[in-house]
Amino acid sequence: MRWALAVMLPGMFLTAGCAKDHRMTEQEFLQERQDEHAQELAPLEEEDSAALRAMLDQQLGPFVVGQGDILAVTVAGPDPEPLLPEIHVRVDRKGEVFLPMVGAVDVAAMELEDVEDAIHNAFVPDYVKDAAVFVNLVSEGTTEVLVRGAVEVPGLVPLRRTQRNVLYAIVLAGGLSAESSGRATLRRIRNPSVEVKVDLTTPAGMRAALSEPPLERGDIITVDAAMPNTIFVYGLVYLNRPQEYPAGVKPTVLQALAAAGGLRSDVTPREATLIRHMPDGTDYHVKLNLDRIQSGEDENMLLAAGDILEVPHTTETRVQDFINRNFFLRAGISVNYNVSGIEYMNRQKTQSGGGLSNSLQDQYDPFGFLSRNQSLNSLVDRPVTAAP
Repeated sequence: MRWALAVMLPGMFLTAGCAKDHRMTEQEFLQERQDEHAQELAPLEEEDSAALRAMLDQQLGPFVVGQGDILAVTVAGPDPEPLLPEIHVRVDRKGEVFLPMVGAVDVAAMELEDVEDAIHNAFVPDYVKDAAVFVNLVSEGTTEVLVRGAVEVPGLVPLRRTQRNVLYAIVLAGGLSAESSGRATLRRIRNPSVEVKVDLTTPAGMRAALSEPPLERGDIITVDAAMPNTIFVYGLVYLNRPQEYPAGVKPTVLQALAAAGGLRSDVTPREATLIRHMPDGTDYHVKLNLDRIQSGEDENMLLAAGDILEVPHTTETRVQDFINRNFFLRAGISVNYNVSGIEYMNRQKTQSGGGLSNSLQDQYDPFGFLSRNQSLNSLVDRPVTAAP
C-alpha cells in the first residue's frame, strides 16, 4: 500500500498542476471594481456641467405656456366696465389663443407675465388707449405616459410640461418599489424599435435620464425588478444549495460558507472561486484565499445577488479524498480531518502512556492534513449576521 501511494501521489500532484489558472486575484478584482466605480462617480466636464444646468433650469424653471393649457384672461380698460370680462381660452397646437376683437395672439413658451404683455400689446393702442391685463392658469395641458414594472403605482401617469422626463414619471408612479433594481428602459411610441436604458442608481445614469428629449404622449417606461437576492454556494461544503436573503442584504464570503454548513471536514479546502455576472454580460472569475480571508489578511468580500461561490477540489483535497476512500475506509476507520479525528487516532498511544512520536497520526497522516480544518469549520458554530 505504501509503495502504491508513493508512486501515485506525485503523479496526482503533477497532473493537477498542469491546468492553467485563469482566475483573477481578489486584489485585482477589487481594484477593477474600484476603478469602475470611480468612473461612474467622475465629475462632469465643464461643458457637460453647463449643459446639464441649462437643461435643469429649463425643466425646473418658471412655468411657460404651451399647447393644451387653459388660461383665464381679463382685460380692463379706462371705463368702469371691463373691456373683456374674464374668459377661458385654450392654447392651440400653434401656441396661440383666440381673443374677441383682436383675434389670434401668439403666447407659445411664454411665462404668464409675458402672456399679459402680449395681450396688452394686441389691444393697445389699436382698440383702447390703455388697458390692464390679468392672466391666470386654469389648468395645464398634460402628457400621459405609461409606467410599468417595479414601481408602487404602475399605470398611466400625467406629466406637466416641466415634468416630461423619466425621473418625474417614476416619482409620479409612486416611486421605485422594494423589488426594483433602479434600472429602467424607455421606449418611444413613435420609434418603438429603439430602447434607451438608464441606471438611476448612478450619477452617470441620472445624467443620461435627464439628457433625454422630453417624453411624449404614449411613451412607455419599464422599471426592471432586481434579481432575486440569492447566493449560490456549492463544492466542498456540507449544504450545496442556493441561499436566499432579504432584499438589500449582502452576506460576506465567510457568512455564506457558514450558512452552507461550513467546509467539509474530511478534506482541507484552502481556496474558493467567486463567479460574478456583470451587467455588460461578462463573468468575473475571482480566486479567493480562504485562509487569508479568515485570518483577516484578505478582505472578507460582500457578495451580490446572483453570485456563485464555489469551493473547488484542489490537488491537496483530491489527495486527501483519495486517502479517505482507498485507505481509511478500507481499513474500517472513519476519519474526519478535524481535531476529533486526530484525537481518535492518537487515543490508543495516549492511553498507553506513550508519547505522540509514534502515534497513529504519525503513521497514517504523514502530510499533516488533519489539524487544519478546525478553524474554518468553527464558522458553523458562529451566528450568521448579514452585512448591512
